[in-house]
Amino acid sequence: MTKIHIKNMVCNRCILVVKSELEKLGCKIDTIELGEVIVSNDISENEKQIIATKLETFGFEILNDSSSKTIEKIKTVLIDLVHNKSNDINLTLSEYLIKNIHQDYSKLSNLFSNVEGINIEKYFINLRIEKVKELIVYDELSLSEIADVLNYSSVAHLSNQFKKVTGFSPTYFKKIKENKRIELDQL
Repeated sequence: MTKIHIKNMVCNRCILVVKSELEKLGCKIDTIELGEVIVSNDISENEKQIIATKLETFGFEILNDSSSKTIEKIKTVLIDLVHNKSNDINLTLSEYLIKNIHQDYSKLSNLFSNVEGINIEKYFINLRIEKVKELIVYDELSLSEIADVLNYSSVAHLSNQFKKVTGFSPTYFKKIKENKRIELDQL
C-alpha cells in the first residue's frame, strides 16, 4: 500500500483526472480524496517518477516532504470548507484546522506563513472571496443569499471584505461583466 500526496487537487474533476490517469498506469486505488491517493499496490521510485511526470501534464505535483504535505492538507481542508461546508461550521478557523489536521494551530500557522508568504486567515478570506465571485458570476443567488451560503455574519461584512480584497463592491463587480476570478491553485 502506498500513499501519494498530490498538490493542486482542488475539485471533484481533479479527483476524476487523477483517478483515471493512475488507473491507466496500473495503480489499484483504495481511496482518493482531495490531495491524497492511497493505492493498494506498492510503487517503486521509478513508477512514482512516471506517475509524477504524467500528473504534471495536468498541473498536479507529487509532494514528498512533510512541510509541503502539511501545507497542501491545510489548503485542501480550507477549499473543502469553503466549497462544501461553509454553513456547517460552528468552530473558529483555528479550531476547525486543529480538528481536521490534528496538529497545533500555531505550528500550522507559522509553517503556512513562512512557506506561502500569507497567513492562513488571509488565504481563507481569499478563498471565500473567489467563491463569492463565482456565485456572483452565476447570477443565481442574491448577495444576501451568498452571504448566508458562505456563513458571513451580514451582507455588509461580505461587501466590506469583498471590496478590501478586490477593490470593487460586489455590485460593481457584477456590472463589469468581466471574469476577474483567480484559479484556486493560483491563490
